[in-house]
Amino acid sequence: MMKNFFRIIIFFVFYICWADVSAQLTNAGGDINISYSSPEEFEIGEVTISGSEFLDSKALISITNLKAGDKITIPGEQISSAMKKLWDQGLIGDIEVSAKKGEGKIVNIDFKIKERPRLSKFVFKGIKKADQEDLSEKIDIARGRIVNDALIKNARKKVKTFYEEKGFFNTEVTITSEKDSLLSNNVILNVKIDKNERVKISNIAFEGNSDISEKKLKRKMKKTKEKDWYKLFTTSKLIKKEYENDKNSLIEYYNTLGYRDASIVSDTVIPVDKKHVKLEIKLEEGRKYYFRNITWTGNYVYTDKTLDAILNIKKGEIYNTQNLQKRLTYNPQGYDVSSLYLDDGYLFFNVEPVEVLVEGDSIDIEMRVFEGAQATIKNVYVSGNTKTHDHVIYREIRTLPGQKFSRADLIRSQRELVSLGYFDQEQLGVNPVPNPQDGTVDINYTVVEKPSDQIELSGGWGGYFGFVGTLGLSFNNFSARNITKPRTWSPLPSGDGQRLSIRFQANGKSFSTYSLSFTEPWLGGKKPQSLTTSLTYSKQNNNVYFSGGGSLSVIGGTVTLGKRVKWPDDYFTLSHSLSYMRYTLDNYSFGSSLGFTTGTANNLTFNNTLSRNSLDDFTFPTSGSNISLSVSATPPYSLFRKVDYNDPKLNSEIRYKFVEFHKWMFDNSWFTTLVPGKKRNLVLNVRSHFGFIGAYQRKTGIAPFERFVMGGSGLSGFNFLLGLDLIGLRGYEDRSIVPVENGRQVNGVIFDKLVTEIRYPVAISPAFSLFILTFLEGGNNWSNFKEFNPFNIYRAVGVGTRIFMPAFGMIGIDYGYGLDKLPGAEKTGSKITFTIGQQLR
Repeated sequence: MMKNFFRIIIFFVFYICWADVSAQLTNAGGDINISYSSPEEFEIGEVTISGSEFLDSKALISITNLKAGDKITIPGEQISSAMKKLWDQGLIGDIEVSAKKGEGKIVNIDFKIKERPRLSKFVFKGIKKADQEDLSEKIDIARGRIVNDALIKNARKKVKTFYEEKGFFNTEVTITSEKDSLLSNNVILNVKIDKNERVKISNIAFEGNSDISEKKLKRKMKKTKEKDWYKLFTTSKLIKKEYENDKNSLIEYYNTLGYRDASIVSDTVIPVDKKHVKLEIKLEEGRKYYFRNITWTGNYVYTDKTLDAILNIKKGEIYNTQNLQKRLTYNPQGYDVSSLYLDDGYLFFNVEPVEVLVEGDSIDIEMRVFEGAQATIKNVYVSGNTKTHDHVIYREIRTLPGQKFSRADLIRSQRELVSLGYFDQEQLGVNPVPNPQDGTVDINYTVVEKPSDQIELSGGWGGYFGFVGTLGLSFNNFSARNITKPRTWSPLPSGDGQRLSIRFQANGKSFSTYSLSFTEPWLGGKKPQSLTTSLTYSKQNNNVYFSGGGSLSVIGGTVTLGKRVKWPDDYFTLSHSLSYMRYTLDNYSFGSSLGFTTGTANNLTFNNTLSRNSLDDFTFPTSGSNISLSVSATPPYSLFRKVDYNDPKLNSEIRYKFVEFHKWMFDNSWFTTLVPGKKRNLVLNVRSHFGFIGAYQRKTGIAPFERFVMGGSGLSGFNFLLGLDLIGLRGYEDRSIVPVENGRQVNGVIFDKLVTEIRYPVAISPAFSLFILTFLEGGNNWSNFKEFNPFNIYRAVGVGTRIFMPAFGMIGIDYGYGLDKLPGAEKTGSKITFTIGQQLR
């Protein structure tokens, strides 16, 4: 009986629908007797479409599946079926069918249609221009589309989804149409949007978390936070995408604690009011598991014992699959199993951990190893270098054809290319292409050039100095061999990795200096041995301060040979340099600190520097260190000069005609991330600096031409003519920390400085990088070794920022506050310092 009831209902619905459609059939000729109780069969003479302006009539007729000669019953299902097929196209707003009788049983059928309007454009109202542009891309409905209910519904849904992703869950969207006066049968859709206020999270509640506290779970949701009065800098927006990511983070956190079966049973967003929602997350923690037995199969190159030592997971440890994968594939804090194989050429190596037994709370793992054959590098390709010549890149690459493949060499090659400073680090690609058929691998390096030349330009009016200005140009990818080939200039000869620097500085009429330097990083082109030559000329005049003229001029040059060394490791470089400076004093008024005002002094110095640089980035380092030990020495003239240095009446011009000293400098800078694994991270930088200047014999004393001055930015002024090392110390005035002897200030011969910085990147890109920092540092300067106390330092705290632009290099602004009062000063105070260039000290 129930079946018969449903049949009646279905028949009734079908009859109503059929009758509604059939009722639209009209007798155009007036001579066809349309009787729904007595259908009559006819032959179709012609099928026509009327009312069509833009649609193809022939295509529409073919859709009806009616054609001349077909038998048709009127009224009947064929007309209804034809109308339905036309409706299904979504192109027609109204259909009327008429039948006109011809001779005998011939009937002509006409479908009179009314086309739906087409879309001219969307007009958004109530939102800002940026959102309008984003929405146009999001909706992505082409002009000319048929406007129907489905199109409007889809557009409304996309608009609401767009704003829900931004946290606006109460967005109201109203879409109305108006005729386009310029285009026939086209409409403009006006989309009025009222975002209302962004929804915030008032509370996050967890259910089912018996082993992990709610507080810990909330901390793991990095972007989904509830609002509290004390969370001044914490956003509480509900963003769907971030909420989904945070839910995944919860499960990942459970997995790291051994809860391999943890899952989110349900999560509900409950409206509290128009501005707030509550999140309820129901968890199922499951059981906590532990590692039990770990076995290896398929390994022949390395023993189980070796692999166990690298894996370093002990029986009874919490079952943490993330840690397992890290120890197998890539461990940023140490060695991993993949490195063991890949650094030895086993490019086709693979290891798959398989759970072979789960018993109680213990899991046995079988490591299924496929070692494969060692791969040999077949071809190395470089692409994307539009300015830098191929040989400059190839000489830095450590993966050479014919060598055994090594992932460590691949990573090191990438670092060396970045260190050149010519390419965008973010877009530098290294792509190994294995060839399993012959056991080889091709390596493709792709680079994107970035600006590397720099300009230093500054100027101002310095009181009675007059104009104060600096102009410096550094061409860091120069090509000396192309100087005679103007066609290769762009705008100067470039591409060979050489460095040419020109600098001019002037302080009105009182001071001027000119310098020129050139570096060939690969002397001879076969080994990483560098040659640097530099020339400098400086002059300072007295006439700004004193009448009667007088001046100090310095001319000098330096030749430096450097090379990379492989011991203790290949991050080390060793350089040797020979420099000569000639000081000429002509009634120089500031010569009182030297003991003479007219005469000459000669400084011939041999320097040896051993340094190690393993920084991962040269703009914003996050790991590695930079260490340097430098020893400079002049010839021991006092051993063979026929001069009595013990004579207190010895003329200073004679005493210092040949400057004599030995100088030791040590600098160390170390970087590490504070939260491993995050892309944007707080970075800890710890630095220490030490310098000492001594004499070969006590009787000669230490020449006044080489001393230390501390304080402020550490930027050079005219005082550097006398060979002073300016050591920056933020929070204090420039050159304010100097020793005091017999009631007067003197320059120091020994200093130390300790720095701790925490840095955070705000923007990192090849064109513009910005990071902010906070610092704690301290240092001091002594006039003799007996008074040296490395812990008796002047301290300072502060904040700062660093801006890097390729054309200008690193620009720094710091606000420091000196915590300790200087001798003779009334109080401590703050100081803003400005620096240009990446300075180690």
